[in-house]
Amino acid sequence: MQKMPFVSCEKLQEITAKYPTPFHLYNEAGIRRTARELSAAFSWNGGFREYFAVKACPNPFILKILKEEGCGVDCASMAELKLAEALGFHGDDIMFSSNETPAEEYEYARKLDAIINLDDITHIDFLAEHGGIPEKICLRFNPGGELLIGSVYMGQPDVSKFGMTRQQIFAAAQRLMQLGVKQFGLHALLASNAADNSYYPANAMILFELAIELHEKLDAEIFMVNLSGGVGIPYKPEQRMPDIRKIGESIETAFQDVMIPAGLGSAAITTELGRYMTGPHGCLVARAIHKKHIYKEYIGLDACAVNLMRPAMYDAYHHITVAGKENALCDHVYDVVGSLCENNDKFAIDRALPKIDDGDLVVIHDTGAHGYSMGYNYNGKLKSAEILLHEDGSFSLIRRAETLSDYFATIDFTEYYDKIVK
Repeated sequence: MQKMPFVSCEKLQEITAKYPTPFHLYNEAGIRRTARELSAAFSWNGGFREYFAVKACPNPFILKILKEEGCGVDCASMAELKLAEALGFHGDDIMFSSNETPAEEYEYARKLDAIINLDDITHIDFLAEHGGIPEKICLRFNPGGELLIGSVYMGQPDVSKFGMTRQQIFAAAQRLMQLGVKQFGLHALLASNAADNSYYPANAMILFELAIELHEKLDAEIFMVNLSGGVGIPYKPEQRMPDIRKIGESIETAFQDVMIPAGLGSAAITTELGRYMTGPHGCLVARAIHKKHIYKEYIGLDACAVNLMRPAMYDAYHHITVAGKENALCDHVYDVVGSLCENNDKFAIDRALPKIDDGDLVVIHDTGAHGYSMGYNYNGKLKSAEILLHEDGSFSLIRRAETLSDYFATIDFTEYYDKIVK
């Protein structure tokens, strides 16, 4: 099965004539389409909102597109809060889902009047001291045990560092009500990159039942149920995108069956999707610069794990297309690698591809989330540029590539800095 890039070889030649490889390229049309499909799938809930997970793609130009499509943002750090503020997000536009949170970050989130997504019961007094307790707050739930949806194993929440136990959720709610909280949200992330349409509805039901129990036992007012992220994307050609319309319909049925009869029909359903929103709408464009023939056949790119960490970190699959050879026979087997002094710096292992020649443009798919954002500077490698492909076919630089001056800028010793960057 084929998996085609969202950009043609001709357009890539046009872009690379102006901007050198490697770079991450994003598709504005695809991002807007996904945002609209998600909104339509949950239009039955009057308070629905997507809080885009900023960590997935923290570029202001991407966030501006999502803001125009009605999305809020989910932030997890001071830098992400500052970015959100600069783009005009404020108050209920922002979820602050942090953990092991520094005092200054709570204080800044409270300054912005963001919705605090409290990760741990021990943070209550800490938040009270640093920023203060708001009148509405969200609690992050971890049900523990193994997560099974039908016969599908989804993971083990009890080895996750995030969230509170059921007992802690109730104790936290009681304590927070004593401190003046009037409304509660609930949040849980129980799986990652779930391709099954049943994950989100199962997560919703877990949170709905908890919301009803909190309401009945503590008379807690529930203003929001945040389904978090976890809905996946098809990294492999044989995989298919989850059907967000069917997912929305299933959650609507559960909402009508259990939340409305319990008197919680006014609760907003919200999401915190990152990968689903932008992942398929980004790619890493690199150039083949070397071949190596030893015990295996290697293709060396001008990109490395600095540009895309997921294959090295998770052994994750990312599909590869050779621009201009989309329909060529995949009769060569390569390891496609970068230049780091680490043997795990491999974008693909034993991958069947067309014959690759030096200078060929290589498109690594599905890097629009957790691609650029997970980059680092090992070996002194520099992070690449980001480019946005607009709906009209034009393109613009939305983050320039790093330079050696950027890399050495944090060295405070002028005697070394001046010598290095000359």
